[in-house]
Amino acid sequence: MNLLNAFELIQRGGIVMYPLLLCSILALAVMIERAYALRRAAADHEALMVKLRNRLLEGDLNGAIETCRATPGPVARVLEGGLNASHLSLSAIERRMEELALAETPELHKRLVWLDTIITVSPLLGLLGTVIGMVSSFQIIGSTGASHPTAITAGVAEALIATATGLSIAIVTLVGYNALTDRVRAIISNIELGATQLLNLLADLKEKDHPAERMGDIEGMGERRS
Repeated sequence: MNLLNAFELIQRGGIVMYPLLLCSILALAVMIERAYALRRAAADHEALMVKLRNRLLEGDLNGAIETCRATPGPVARVLEGGLNASHLSLSAIERRMEELALAETPELHKRLVWLDTIITVSPLLGLLGTVIGMVSSFQIIGSTGASHPTAITAGVAEALIATATGLSIAIVTLVGYNALTDRVRAIISNIELGATQLLNLLADLKEKDHPAERMGDIEGMGERRS
């Protein structure tokens, strides 16, 4: 379909085709931008954890922090926050990473609500175009009877074009929205997994450095529970 045919289709679809065109452009722009942003955010979590483990086992805390800073994405930023708080207790480190993870989550969902809105609005706009087209056809029938079948079918075509366009936009946007949402869930899962792995690694290192202190903490926890 060339540009002339597309423009003719928009004209034949009626006035609702213009907001539908805006919805399609906006949905495409958001899906491209979010796909690029989430691709950058989904850094190689496993490779990052291997580097951090090697650095920490060598006692190079600053090197581990620099590794996080050199890695893009929310996983690295959350882990960097945990490493910066590594001098604190394990519970304080955990709270710090939870706070950072909560701060990163809205950024991952940014603008996805626009896609959700377009998925809902587009079929409704198509339905509105259907109503307008059918009303136009009935008006022609009421004023001229069935003596102008071409004019009647033009109204029916307007209704069908608007409906098909609204459904098409909603279907394509729904596929993109689900794919992006699944990517967001995967990144959030990596954040949680990375934070847990780092916390366990720091716990092992603290236990090796201060075994008696660690044993005292465990015994104290047991006494409080009893």
